[in-house]
Amino acid sequence: MKKIIILSSVLALAAAFSVSCSKEYLEVAPESSVSPSTIFSTTEMARTAVNGLAKMMTTQYLGTQGLNGEGTIINWYNNYMGNDAQKCNLTGWTNTINSNWHESPTSTYDIYPWYYYYKIIANANAVVEKIQDAEGPESERQFMQAQGLVFRAYSYLQLVQFYCRRWSDGEVENDGLPLRLDASTGDLAKSSVRKVYAQIYADLDEAIRLFTASGLTRYTAYPNFKEHNFLPDIDVAYAVYARAALTREDWANAAKFAALAREDYPYMSQKEYLESGFNEENSEWIWSVYEAEDQTLYYYSYFAYCGSNSSAGICRSYPFAISKELIDRIPETDTRRSLFLVPTEEEYKEVNKTNGNAKAGTALYKRAKADYAGKLYGTSSIFQYMQFKFQASFMPGGGCFALFRSGEMAFIEAEAACHTGNDAKAREILNEINKAYDPAYDCTKAGDDLLNEVKLYRRFHLWGEGHDWFDFKRWGDTMVRTSIKNGGSWHANFAITVRPDEKNHWTWVIPNREKDYNKLINQMAE
Repeated sequence: MKKIIILSSVLALAAAFSVSCSKEYLEVAPESSVSPSTIFSTTEMARTAVNGLAKMMTTQYLGTQGLNGEGTIINWYNNYMGNDAQKCNLTGWTNTINSNWHESPTSTYDIYPWYYYYKIIANANAVVEKIQDAEGPESERQFMQAQGLVFRAYSYLQLVQFYCRRWSDGEVENDGLPLRLDASTGDLAKSSVRKVYAQIYADLDEAIRLFTASGLTRYTAYPNFKEHNFLPDIDVAYAVYARAALTREDWANAAKFAALAREDYPYMSQKEYLESGFNEENSEWIWSVYEAEDQTLYYYSYFAYCGSNSSAGICRSYPFAISKELIDRIPETDTRRSLFLVPTEEEYKEVNKTNGNAKAGTALYKRAKADYAGKLYGTSSIFQYMQFKFQASFMPGGGCFALFRSGEMAFIEAEAACHTGNDAKAREILNEINKAYDPAYDCTKAGDDLLNEVKLYRRFHLWGEGHDWFDFKRWGDTMVRTSIKNGGSWHANFAITVRPDEKNHWTWVIPNREKDYNKLINQMAE
């Protein structure tokens, strides 16, 4: 495919990149010297701008190790901080894993999502505004403007999940974000959470209209590209809409758009689910992040923080593992369990003498080396419950990864069905997905028991894909991590309980750097 590049003066934006902050705060070194007037002079040239938006999702930021676009958001902010996944023995990251940075407005961990998503928004705004004057077919202008709107809607959805209270908290008028919808960089008050969601909906409604009017697909709009899944299209707009509606507890729209999003994306086969490594596009991927060997982030790549076969030290020494509490609730007849090194009762007792680490010579160590040899780096440490779902496609940790897939859409539809009293639909979806991996599965539950079943299997089926912390926040569920000493699988440093009203209601504070340059940030817009 064509190289995905970051734009220079167009989207390096000493102006537009300075959204909500100072020039020094957000400026990045350009990779080319193409002017805005040139890049948006034709729709052919403007393809580079949309391409650049996609590249921003797999780019290192702030000169800091590991801050690598969406990969960081998924791993550090959802998996590592969540209830169901552990980086075994990574005690040096205790403050991150235990969500101790939420109320630290000077911390890089607090700054990064704000910086990253507002940077995408600034670039998306440039595409939305400037593409309208580009020379070329109207259909191409419509398609690319729609893509810019999808990037903007997605970024605001991510921001509202991090920096605002959950919808169920009822703070929809007194909490919010600055809504930057053009290239202006001046002081701007916060719009309410209700208005932020309204803007997300409006952007997606318009994107769907434009995608439809264009008559194009991401394949016909970008005919010279060999890869296309990283480019938004109408199905991506549907998928973002479904996730936004789910987070907003708008059950009717969540069900509607989830069904539309997954319509043309059949579930991956059992073989694909168990063997794919989740590192290459398949029939189920709706939108993904692309990484090629000649554009890799090396040790900062997504799979360098989670891949079972990665040569990166943080994977070799500190494997990624599922929690005992979660996997113990999944029947042994479910083949998805085979992606995790689940110990027998005897093995569990043996390795717990060494804090879950299966030393050479133990039964669990021998079984891991024998059964998962093709999914392990040669010198990797072995821990109970370590995962083999995610594997790098090239070393040390490169590969593509999904942002949205049809399996997630199915669980959104099932959860929405529970909230609208359509238990039959929720059971139908659960049986459809789970019987593919466990022929003995048969859901007959109803009411709250059915909703809890949907939540359980959502956690398991989508494990490690970046939903953990977001889901527990929006559900208002208490995080409970049980230590090995008390019969769980968590290192003692990470064995915490966090209630919904703790940790600032699971809400990141607005960074001080924003407050330094935006004097209206503490005010609400009229």
